[in-house]
Amino acid sequence: MFALACGTMAAIAAADTAPRVPILLYHRLGPVVGDSMTVTTPVFEAQLNLLRQRNLRVIPARQLVDAMREAGAALPERAVVIMVDDGHRSIYTEMFPLIRTHRIPVTLFIYPTAISNADYALTWAQLAEMKASGLVDVQSHTLWHPNFTTERRRLAPDAYRRFVRDQLVRSRALIEERLGGPVDLLALPFGIYDADLMREAATAGYVAAFSIERHPVSRADNLMALPRYIVTDADRGARFEALLAPGK
Repeated sequence: MFALACGTMAAIAAADTAPRVPILLYHRLGPVVGDSMTVTTPVFEAQLNLLRQRNLRVIPARQLVDAMREAGAALPERAVVIMVDDGHRSIYTEMFPLIRTHRIPVTLFIYPTAISNADYALTWAQLAEMKASGLVDVQSHTLWHPNFTTERRRLAPDAYRRFVRDQLVRSRALIEERLGGPVDLLALPFGIYDADLMREAATAGYVAAFSIERHPVSRADNLMALPRYIVTDADRGARFEALLAPGK
């Protein structure tokens, strides 16, 4: 009984000290705060400088996913992942110059219907340039960023399943056609997920998907709903460091 208790306590202690990896999620940058999702460019640069000062390593999302997929593999220590959702044009004009300077890998999730169409969005040429740098991995944010909770209420069950599959499959196909692949990572719109969506994502060929739950990635997390911290312009100094604490 004593040996069993000691073994349980050791397992708990190991879990408490196991590496956990924060994923920092951005949406757009700019000279001023235009909305709650805008991080000003100087604040973003200060955040990158702080990562370097704290000796934290920004790793590609795929490195984290590969570690999660490999049984028995340890998660990288002192690691942070940076992601961007939506494909706003400021990612090219404001963020890309900084990540080139700092040599920071970023995973960018886009919904293809906006690209080269919406006035706020990136173009395919800009995406191709960023991908060619070797620093930007372009992945799927569904076809046009629907709210799956709303669509489930609106559509009959069979129509809803067809809708979900169309959103997941066509997005992958379009990005791979325009930029090459693999496209097998999914940012879930609005962070919405459930068992059906996770199953459909896996069936559509995605190996990992990401929500917006605010905690670091650990071995306990489901690969099809990995958590991310949305970063805002208010995340400065100690407040930003609090997001990084799990990675120390």
